Amino acid sequence: MNNHLQSRRNVIKGIFLIVVIILIAKLFYIQIINSQYKRSAKNNAIRPEVQQAARGEIYDRNGKLIVSNKASKDLMVIPREVVEFDTLRLCELTELSVKDVRTKLKDAKNYSKYIESVFSEQLPFQFSLQIEEELNFFKGFYLRVNTSRDYNVKVAAHIIGFLGEVDEEKSHEKYYTKGDLEGKTGIESSYEKQLRGKKGMKMVFVDALNRTQGSYENGKHDTLAVHGKNITTTLDIDLQKYSEQLMQNKIGAIVSIEPSTGEILTLVTSPNYSPKQMTGRARSKNYSLLYNDVNKPLFNRALNGTYPPASPLKIVNSLIALQEGSVNIHNHVACNGGFEFGNNKIMRCHEHPNLVNLKSAITVSCNTYFCNLWESFYSKYNSVYESYDVWKEHVESFGFGNYLNNDFNSGQKGFIPESSYFDKYYRKGRWKSSTILSMSIGQGELLCTPIQMANLTSIIANRGFYYIPHVIKRIDNDTIPAKFSKKYHTSIDPQHFKIVIDGMEQVLENIDGTAFMSKVKGISICGKTGTAENPHGDDHSIFIAFAPKENPEIAIAVYVENSGGGATWAAPIATLIIEKYLNNTITRPILEEKMINGNLINK
Repeated sequence: MNNHLQSRRNVIKGIFLIVVIILIAKLFYIQIINSQYKRSAKNNAIRPEVQQAARGEIYDRNGKLIVSNKASKDLMVIPREVVEFDTLRLCELTELSVKDVRTKLKDAKNYSKYIESVFSEQLPFQFSLQIEEELNFFKGFYLRVNTSRDYNVKVAAHIIGFLGEVDEEKSHEKYYTKGDLEGKTGIESSYEKQLRGKKGMKMVFVDALNRTQGSYENGKHDTLAVHGKNITTTLDIDLQKYSEQLMQNKIGAIVSIEPSTGEILTLVTSPNYSPKQMTGRARSKNYSLLYNDVNKPLFNRALNGTYPPASPLKIVNSLIALQEGSVNIHNHVACNGGFEFGNNKIMRCHEHPNLVNLKSAITVSCNTYFCNLWESFYSKYNSVYESYDVWKEHVESFGFGNYLNNDFNSGQKGFIPESSYFDKYYRKGRWKSSTILSMSIGQGELLCTPIQMANLTSIIANRGFYYIPHVIKRIDNDTIPAKFSKKYHTSIDPQHFKIVIDGMEQVLENIDGTAFMSKVKGISICGKTGTAENPHGDDHSIFIAFAPKENPEIAIAVYVENSGGGATWAAPIATLIIEKYLNNTITRPILEEKMINGNLINK
């Protein structure tokens, strides 16, 4: 038994001796032979530093730089490495309050004790220099080289968009970490993946004072950041600037499109703000001010504002009637100031020559004629339900009632009610064509957005087809979505467009035309005025137009809220923009000055 125990003791001793020898050998290797470990011990730590990629630059259609980058630095924190520090001094260096410092540190800990996160972003140059000198007093903090957006223009804020901190959910995704910025609106959001590039990683030695001592293994394990892809937009930034100038101190929207491509030339929403307001350390403060502004400058009216289409819908109703064979273009209708319908109600009309046919009715915007056209169309079918469904299907082919599937992440689809809507509102079987007669002149329940109206104008200019309105022309080393080069046809045959286009031309050329005072010498503009009834105040001024008549280069829709009829503000603004785009000059300086200086917000 004793021999057996002794044998076991010898085995244990042998095993212990072998382990000791191995440990001694390992320590010898680490401390004497391998200089890498000696260096690591000397320098205390190896720190991985994420290398932020510079975002892609953004250009207009003519190659003018809209958005670029400038160097900046972020103060990063790894909570696990933080030791007691002078809170007041850090507040001085970062211009943060004591409360902010404590909150940010707590948030960083809650996110991860081991993973870096942004403590203070886009530090001013003078602060970053001072912090760099004093980093040894702030264990666990370090500076990261980054870039911030530099806006070369003060316009197009709603198109360009702005950056904001990623939300909690995204901060746990593979690409992003807490404090990272991403596109929140506009192009910055829609094309975030293309613009953001690809992060790199750098392994660095830091000493006991938290100072960088150099690259680990001469950068052997580093990966380079990849610059984001540059984007060329369809915007004409000079035309955008001019359009915003015309809309200053007004509420509304402008969208102009190149009909032959669907490329957006301008997209204006007013009131507006400068893109520079949404950069840097003042971003949060400025956002709060803009958000609480009673005039809602952050609200993109061009994409999200919904309005009655008003009289421009008369063009659509004319085309539907022509397609369905329910109108004779040569027949005249007598207008005696309005259209009488059920229970002696009258749809009133403004003063104009008494007898009108389809072409002249468009020219003078005769309500009476289009009420008659509406009733003629509905009388063709066996029931109001059948008539309405046919009408609705035609209207939807023009892009109304649906998202246009453009390259913005926001937008409204407008509203075209189902027949069941009227069943609910008026009771089933209790409504008829005269019940919804207001839709014959673009009022009533139908709602649309300014970009849908601009698209309608492109359709008319193209004689029946359109390309999805889009703002991307080219992406470096990438392709734009195929849907933007696809031609979409309406339900209306091309031959029916001539008569309505001739009528639209006379809107500006004929002395009785509703926009005669906005004609431009030497340019054949086809347009249609509109006055959208507004239950909350003055009517909205609307104008759609394209030019030239043949081979159109620009189609435009203008909405000016609470400003009266279409000829008052919308038509002059639209024709000034057209003249500027086609001729690069203005022959009506007095009108231009009036539009620029007109203040409809504080009237």
